[in-house]
Amino acid sequence: MRRVELQWLARGSCRHPEYMTMRGASLCATDFPAMVGVIRHPERGIILFDTGYDPAFIEATRPFPERLYRWTTPVRISPDLAWQTWLATHGIAADEIAAVVVSHFHGDHVAGLRNLAGLPIHCSAAGLTELRRPGRLRRVRQGLLADLVPADCDADCSFFEDAPVVALPADFAPFTEGADILGDGSLIAVPLPGHCKGHWGLALRDRADRAVLLAGDASWSIDGIRRCVPPPRLTTALLGETRAYRDTLASLHAALANNRALAILPSHCSRAAAAYADGDAV
Repeated sequence: MRRVELQWLARGSCRHPEYMTMRGASLCATDFPAMVGVIRHPERGIILFDTGYDPAFIEATRPFPERLYRWTTPVRISPDLAWQTWLATHGIAADEIAAVVVSHFHGDHVAGLRNLAGLPIHCSAAGLTELRRPGRLRRVRQGLLADLVPADCDADCSFFEDAPVVALPADFAPFTEGADILGDGSLIAVPLPGHCKGHWGLALRDRADRAVLLAGDASWSIDGIRRCVPPPRLTTALLGETRAYRDTLASLHAALANNRALAILPSHCSRAAAAYADGDAV
C-alpha cells in the first residue's frame, strides 16, 4: 500500500448514555467526539474521511421530526467549528481538499458535506439509496438527515461497490479484501456491515508505515473492540442489523488480537484518538 499522512481530528461531539454503545457500560451520559480523518495523499492532495458535526446539523434538526435527533443525542457545536475556522485551526487549506470519503450517511458523519459541494464523494451506493428512501420519521430513527447531503451530488459520487476489488495486506487479517477507491493502492474501502446500510471503513498505511483501519461506527470504542462487547440489541436493531454488527465486531476483535501493530480507530473514541496521536498502541 502507498503511504499517506493521517491526522485524526475531532469536529464536535454529542452526549448519550455509554450503555447504549456497549453492554454493561455506565448509564451516565458520556461525551462522544465526532472524528474526521484528514488524509494527505502525495499526489491527490487532501482527502477527508467523513466531516464530523457542523453548524448545518443545527439547521437540519430545527423542524420536527428531525429535532428528535438533536434531543436524543444532544450535540456540542461551538463557534470554532464553523467550516473555515476549523480548517484554519488545523492548518488545512480549503483549496487543497480534493475529495471526501463517507463511511456512512448518519448526520454526525456528513454534517459538513455541503461545504464540499462539487468535490468527488467516495461512498456506498446502498447508503445513499437508504438516505433517499421516503419517510422523514423513519430516516430520523435511523440517524439520517437528507438535508445535509446535496440533492444533486450523484454526478460527484464514486461508489465503493463499483471500485476494483483488491487484496489487503496480512496486517488487516481477517479482513482480506476491499475496494481500491483511488486505483493506486493507497486507500482501500472495507465493508463493515451491521451498523447501518452502506457502512464501510477505510484501510491505509500512514507515513510511519503503520497499518490503520478507520472503523467508522463498527464500534463506538476501542475498548468494545478489545473486549468484543457489542452495544445492546436495542441499539443495533434500531440502526441496522444485530447479527451482522456482531460478526463485524468479532472480526475487528480478531484483527486487533492478531495484528498488534494495527491501529483501529473508531469514529467516536477519544481514547483511541489520543493513543494514535501519541504514536502509542491503540
